[in-house]
Amino acid sequence: MNRLLFAFSLLLQFATMARGQSANGVEKTRQLLTEAKGPVRIVCIGDSITGVYYHSGSVRAYPEMLQIALKRLHPQASITVRNAGISGDTSKGGLARLERDVLAHKPHLVTIMFGMNDLVRVPVAGFVANMKQIIQRCRDAGAEVVLCTQNNIVDSPQRPVEKLAEYSQAIRDLAKAESLGLADCFAAYEAVRAKDPLEWNLLLSDAIHPNMDGHKLFAETIAKTITGKDLSLRDEPPPPNPLAHTLKRLGEGKSVTVFAMPPYDQHIEAALKKRHPDAQITVKTWPTESKTLAELETAAKAVRTMKPDLVLIAVPGHLSEKTPQTFHQRYSWIMNWSLSFGPQEWDVVVALPSAAKTPLDAVEAANEAFARRLVRAQDLSYIERLPGDQSTLPELLEKWLNAHQP
Repeated sequence: MNRLLFAFSLLLQFATMARGQSANGVEKTRQLLTEAKGPVRIVCIGDSITGVYYHSGSVRAYPEMLQIALKRLHPQASITVRNAGISGDTSKGGLARLERDVLAHKPHLVTIMFGMNDLVRVPVAGFVANMKQIIQRCRDAGAEVVLCTQNNIVDSPQRPVEKLAEYSQAIRDLAKAESLGLADCFAAYEAVRAKDPLEWNLLLSDAIHPNMDGHKLFAETIAKTITGKDLSLRDEPPPPNPLAHTLKRLGEGKSVTVFAMPPYDQHIEAALKKRHPDAQITVKTWPTESKTLAELETAAKAVRTMKPDLVLIAVPGHLSEKTPQTFHQRYSWIMNWSLSFGPQEWDVVVALPSAAKTPLDAVEAANEAFARRLVRAQDLSYIERLPGDQSTLPELLEKWLNAHQP
């Protein structure tokens, strides 16, 4: 298929979808949200793109963002969105665990997002058959259903974009045939790519998985399917307690291991001991001198075997790449490898160059601005120096720690 015509057809679909959402298949859920007389229970089932993994910061993914979105749109409603995403899963696996992970929670609405792993393991016909069974079992349990297409991806031999598009079209056809709500996330991503390829690239944490900015687009798209209303989650900040794991251990009198890039390897122990003077803190240095972004990315692969309590990333501001896409890829993987694979096991914080060096030159300032966006897109917190702040680094670090005490 001609790629230009293919993209144009998807844009037409997205434009049609965006003109207005009927309550097709979600009438009861809309009524529950509007009336706000009782709890509204939603379960999102899918694979690693649904579950909480490193791609989106190891704390939240689009189901958690969907709950935030629906609460913004219906602040009086009591809403619970449960995340039932498991890495590597397919429609076949989802069907097998449906009772345990979904129906046992008595949902009013189930969102289903499979396809990324099916396209390499389950033929389209088998995929559709599995999806039909999932849909029917949800309906039999009294739940409404929204089908979700997945994000588009970086083209590869294993997962060709056009093959993923085939599965996405099967989902659209199934939603129409079964009179279900459809959240066409593939079309939403394709609309971004058609307008600005770099902006689309910045929605991804790797070649397949979206970062938190991408998950926010998922949640916005699904929320509109459910409610018929537009909203933006761009202003939703990272989780409020970036040191929750570290401070919990310190509060319990347990030892803490920190893996820190310079110069924070020289300051973090003293800063933490201001609040916990008797703490046992081991600081390991993550060297950055004379390293490239690629070398820092490679070094980050060792973090998960270390299992630290806190990782402090401080990429030097002068490190650049030839293209924004490559900078994005390298920087994202430094963060990705620094995070636990699944739900959070340790804290990760990024220190921007301005915190340790002021003033920045033009290249450093540009790199910091780009890095700030990437860190937020990873749903991580960062340390930075605000304009006019003349604090020393130890003072700045202490202020940041004090601001993030529970």
